[in-house]
Amino acid sequence: MIECKDGKLYTGITNSLERRLKDHNSGNGGRFTRFRAPVTLVYTAEVLNRSEALKREAAIKRLTRKEKVALVGVL
Repeated sequence: MIECKDGKLYTGITNSLERRLKDHNSGNGGRFTRFRAPVTLVYTAEVLNRSEALKREAAIKRLTRKEKVALVGVL
């Protein structure tokens, strides 16, 4: 999960965290983060495979902002 410069939280999956952060910060990471850079990594979870990653991503996206902040800790 990353926090954008406007305080919004973005959740996604990747198999290369460093590359993906670089993409988001350069404006090539996706439409949501394109104009919200720079972004800061605030939460990671390592899983065994893509299927588990997609399940974890979906579970996090269902959380409220308050629940996401509690998961991450202090932002």
